Amino acid sequence: MKLSNKTQALHDLIAPAVQACNVDLWGIEFIPQGKRSLLRIYIDKNIDESAEPVINEDGELEQGRGIGVQDCVLVTQQVGAMLDVHDPISGEYALEVSSPGWDRPFFQLEQMPAYIGQQVALRLITAVENRRKFQAKLLSVDLENEVIQVEVEGNHVLEIDSHNIDKANLIYQD
Repeated sequence: MKLSNKTQALHDLIAPAVQACNVDLWGIEFIPQGKRSLLRIYIDKNIDESAEPVINEDGELEQGRGIGVQDCVLVTQQVGAMLDVHDPISGEYALEVSSPGWDRPFFQLEQMPAYIGQQVALRLITAVENRRKFQAKLLSVDLENEVIQVEVEGNHVLEIDSHNIDKANLIYQD
């Protein structure tokens, strides 16, 4: 899970503006699309189980958890102003800000340990056992050696180098 140079530069530029909004930068996607590129920013915040429910300025009930519309609006304003000043993207682009959602994409190996035991979808750069796409149960994450272990099709366990992961996301299950 390595970011391209352009995406890493945008990440480094955007991170302080996102932190100023009291949310965490979960990850970014930069998708060049001819004349109009797309910059998608995912934000998250820790769940506060002890927080009392409150009604925000928009009349939404917030229970001290997750990202709300106001968080997205604030980050859009902060990052948009910063991008206008630094102008790191040539041409037109659309800016999207959202939570990672139920099927959250993973951008760093450090994000995965919290989801051990859950189903993930993986797209690999180089095939492992003649496959590049897997839906599997996440068994372990070894941050030191930068590998994950997944269980596919029953009890078949695979060890996958994190540098071979092109895309990974959580699979939402009821």
